[in-house]
Amino acid sequence: MEKNTAIVALGALAQETRLDVFRLLVERGPGGLPAGAIACALDVPAATLSFHLKALKEAGMVRRARKGRELVYAADFPRMEALLRFLTENCCQGACPPPAAGP
Repeated sequence: MEKNTAIVALGALAQETRLDVFRLLVERGPGGLPAGAIACALDVPAATLSFHLKALKEAGMVRRARKGRELVYAADFPRMEALLRFLTENCCQGACPPPAAGP
């Protein structure tokens, strides 16, 4: 991962609601959640959630898929793993174990 890509990803996650959304989607796994379910789970108004989901999507931290009439969002696990590798690649002079594989 390039440094600028990591900065964009970290910037997207450096906001309380977006971090809550991302953590919820990580917990949910690859199947993700519809936007309405995210809004209910986090008690966030739809317009506010839309703004935050757009920021996470533009940063590459979430993926969106249309299923019927719903937009379903899921954490982008390969991107998350790449970010973790970037953050830890020089950890402890290489003595740290690499991050565990995805879900």
